[in-house]
Amino acid sequence: MARRSSRHSLLILLPMLLAMVPESTQLQSSQTWSLLKIQQLLNYPPVLSTWANHTDFCYGGDYKTASAFVECYGDSVTQLHIIGPGGAPPLPKTFSIDAFFTTLSRLPDLRVLTLTGLGLWGPLPGKVSRLASLEIVNISGNYLYGQLPEGLSRLGNLQTFIADDNMLSGELPGWLGKLPSLAVLSLRNNSLQGPLPESVGDMASLRSLTLASNNLSGAVPDLSALRNLQVVDLANNSLGPAFPRLGRKVASVVLSGNRFGDGLPGELGSFYLLERLDVSRNRFVGPFPPALLGLPSIEYLSIAGNRFTGLLTANMSCGENLRKPDESKVTLVAASNCLSAPGGGGDVGWQHPSLFCQNQALAVGIVPDQAHGRKSDAKAGLVAGIVAGALAGAVLVGVAAFLAVRKVTMRRAKARPPRRLVEHASSAYPSQFFADARYISQTVKLGALGIPAYRSFSLVELEAATNNFEVSCLLGQDAHGQMFRGTLGNGTPVTIRTLRVKRSQTSQSFNRHIEMISKLRHRHLVSALGHCFEYNLDDSTVTQLYLVFEYVQNGNLRSRISQGTEGRRLPWVQRISTAIGVAKGIQFLHGGIMPGLFANNFKITNILLDQNLVAKIGSYNIPILAETAKSEGGGGGSKYPSDRVPNGDKMDIYDFGVILLEVVTGRPITSIHEVEIMREQLQSALTSESPARRRLLVDPSVGRACSDESARTVMEICLRCLAKEAAQRPSVEDVLWNLQFAAQVQDDCRAGDSRSQSSEESPLSPSQIPRAAA
Repeated sequence: MARRSSRHSLLILLPMLLAMVPESTQLQSSQTWSLLKIQQLLNYPPVLSTWANHTDFCYGGDYKTASAFVECYGDSVTQLHIIGPGGAPPLPKTFSIDAFFTTLSRLPDLRVLTLTGLGLWGPLPGKVSRLASLEIVNISGNYLYGQLPEGLSRLGNLQTFIADDNMLSGELPGWLGKLPSLAVLSLRNNSLQGPLPESVGDMASLRSLTLASNNLSGAVPDLSALRNLQVVDLANNSLGPAFPRLGRKVASVVLSGNRFGDGLPGELGSFYLLERLDVSRNRFVGPFPPALLGLPSIEYLSIAGNRFTGLLTANMSCGENLRKPDESKVTLVAASNCLSAPGGGGDVGWQHPSLFCQNQALAVGIVPDQAHGRKSDAKAGLVAGIVAGALAGAVLVGVAAFLAVRKVTMRRAKARPPRRLVEHASSAYPSQFFADARYISQTVKLGALGIPAYRSFSLVELEAATNNFEVSCLLGQDAHGQMFRGTLGNGTPVTIRTLRVKRSQTSQSFNRHIEMISKLRHRHLVSALGHCFEYNLDDSTVTQLYLVFEYVQNGNLRSRISQGTEGRRLPWVQRISTAIGVAKGIQFLHGGIMPGLFANNFKITNILLDQNLVAKIGSYNIPILAETAKSEGGGGGSKYPSDRVPNGDKMDIYDFGVILLEVVTGRPITSIHEVEIMREQLQSALTSESPARRRLLVDPSVGRACSDESARTVMEICLRCLAKEAAQRPSVEDVLWNLQFAAQVQDDCRAGDSRSQSSEESPLSPSQIPRAAA
């Protein structure tokens, strides 16, 4: 009996003892296979070098690193983190984003997914919806392009979605409001465009909204109902003009580099949790509200680059964090406004001169001093009158100001026909049009452009820059006008283009064109720096338009390819890098601005090189040139607007193919007949199995330095660009990918080859987005 009793006791204790043993359930074999398949699809990146068939992903800690690890619950993967080193090139051509997400979908319990800096490329597939358990997703620093798939809207548990530094395009979808749990949405440094959908205002759980450095435009929807919203970063877009309505719990608001105008709303003074406010580089006007300085939580405040007026004195009441002396951190930035600090009592940095501020105030209808109730209005380039005010004294002051301005203008007009250099408000846009434009395009995501901000110039400045348009400064002339080289007062070399204007063209039309021109700022464009209108004082008509561009002084691409002397011809690596730069410039013209510019008639002689051999497109289809040609009665204008030219994007791809053909062969191409002959030679060389056959087509000066695979890849994409049928020509993203692949292959093959040493930029970065139309 005793023995039987002891057996029963053991049977009872055994399950209890087993329960005390730590669980070490083996991961499902199918999920282990999926993880190893992911390693294979990612081309065996170094961060996954510890993964192998015998790896215990769930409970074997030896394989885990800070950059790659898996978390499990039971026998199923719940978290997958793979963090690349950043700056990784796109994965090989054999990579399939669709197959990759198909493999991921075999991890059905996956809740947290991190895939950053791995070179993933392609459109984010809709089958992401199969990962129904996802709560947190971070896919930043890759090359994902296209629109956000609607499959994301079916991820009801999604709380965080981060896809910064990619190539996503299209408009933000309206179904964002269907994500009930989404708290963090970050799409920084992409090429999203169009307005923000109204449904953003319905995302009740949203805490952080980051959409900086895209191509977004239009009004910001009402966000005041988002009680949990704490962070708003919409910097470097084209949003405006009204300041967005926000809830009072926001802690950080960054709106720099947009088109917000008018004055700051008074309710900002009651945002007691606000720690950071950046409204720099916008179009705000009027008195600066000093109440912002006294907010109890404010730590950083930037209002630079606007038209704020008023006084900043040393005895103003400031919040504790702004008052604390900290030489390592500037907490108040107020430069480039119309502020003053009487008696030197406050440090407001450089401010626009008083005459400038006065003219700008008159031009856009600003009230420079509300205490005196003055109000001036710019109308047709001339201050036509003073609006009657409620007080007679205000009327007298306004009339006096008008007469003073007219007197100064008439004095300046004695030596030349009467002119006024005052901008107008455009009826085509809801906000007051800028007089000293500071549009900062989304290309700041590439880093500082190294060129001045866009602004309006005075005629006096341009005359001084060109020594009164001296003949020795003349670079050339065409049907549109003349081109001058000049040097600004600060030493910046510029190109100034003069355009003759017919009086039938309206000022509203000019403002619309200037709005477009102000966006033409990109690393691979000869960027616009500003403009100047010349008006006839008597009838307020525009008589002359001056466009100011950066001056690129290192010759054109042909001078370094087919006409380059020995020692000056670009090596193969630099040629690919240059071609990629041109493609990026085309990509920006097609999709980086709204509306895009197409049918640009690209030529290799119009591709300029700066001192660092960075390629810049020097001539593109600015609509105002076509309109001017029409008004002159010439045939230079297209019958289609630039953004609606049939197959305009494919026309540009063909022109790029011709440029690429000369880059590869090193032979100057001057006719379509030559293009057709060389195209047939290219086709024959590519169908041949002999690398020597292809090498015969490559410029002999670089033939020995380039690998066969790199040359073949460039030739293939060149041949596709030259397809006779427009529909068969590749898109810009396809061109970029192939050129990047050619550069990557060449880089792998040139180790130890001292003749090919060349500094090159990253040929394909997440700074620009391929467009469906490109």
